[in-house]
Amino acid sequence: MRRHTEWLRVRNYSEATVEKGETWLVAFAEWCAARGILRPREVTKPILEGYRRYLFHYRKANGRPLAFAGQRARLAPLKRFFAWMTRQNAILWNPASELDMPRPEKRLPRALTAEEAEKVIAEPALDEPCGLRDRAILEVFYSTGMRRSELAALRVSDIARGHVGGTVFIRQGKGKRDRIVPIGGRALRWVDRYLEEVRPSYVVNEAVETLFLSETGTAISVDTLSNRVARYVTAADIERRGSCHLFRHTVATLMLEAGADVRIIQELLGHASLESTEIYTRVSIRHLAAVHAATHPAERGPGVAATSRAPTSAQSASGEAESLLTALVAEARDELAAG
Repeated sequence: MRRHTEWLRVRNYSEATVEKGETWLVAFAEWCAARGILRPREVTKPILEGYRRYLFHYRKANGRPLAFAGQRARLAPLKRFFAWMTRQNAILWNPASELDMPRPEKRLPRALTAEEAEKVIAEPALDEPCGLRDRAILEVFYSTGMRRSELAALRVSDIARGHVGGTVFIRQGKGKRDRIVPIGGRALRWVDRYLEEVRPSYVVNEAVETLFLSETGTAISVDTLSNRVARYVTAADIERRGSCHLFRHTVATLMLEAGADVRIIQELLGHASLESTEIYTRVSIRHLAAVHAATHPAERGPGVAATSRAPTSAQSASGEAESLLTALVAEARDELAAG
């Protein structure tokens, strides 16, 4: 298994993919060992199908079943591992080559309205250091639509300030792609307040450049982000469940409704392509920032209509928007499975 893990790193798979894959491979190996299966060459397609049924019937500590996305996340490393073993001539044939994966669910999560988003953002207690930090985090999520892993990895130096808003340099996002995205003036003001009033008291090691720190001085973890954001969503009493990705989906939906071109939102969210389209077009950060300021509700202010609409045909815009939201749904499933 160590050689396989090394191969993944050599192939430039993300550390999160490597670590999760190793976790699920170990879980499968333990399941096999309990049934007297001790070597990879003893694994057959019927055994893998039995493991798939085991995952389907498995119940978590809260009594709920694994989501189909979670089942897929646990089976995908097995298909990758056995394909690698076959190429290495460690086994004669690949028992996972024809393993049917659980079909992904097509449920579309409903985005927050602008009013609901503001209610969630207003939840943190600003008289507490962690509350002020969390308000800055929520503002960044809402302004940029970035992923939780991208926010957790931000450095202080990644924020650049301009006349109206600023930009954020996101390094090694999904697919290990760097990108620059706009951030609104309101979010920047909360980040600056956090930097002045909270972060200095959290710093334990001056060498740590991470923007958002935990109370112990370490980089805030993605699990902490998920737990705290979910708590604020629940506390807002908006009859909605969700966490970090809820803001990502909300940003895309609200900006689309306000007239932003779907290609602009692709760039903002860091999607290299969409499942059913090949319309990805590189845009300049100046254009991206202008559209962000014109269409994002936090920048327009309450009750202010968007200033412009992208010049695309209604049919094309509708299809591209649907593809964008479909990609967001798939991404949400992956995040749920990973968490």
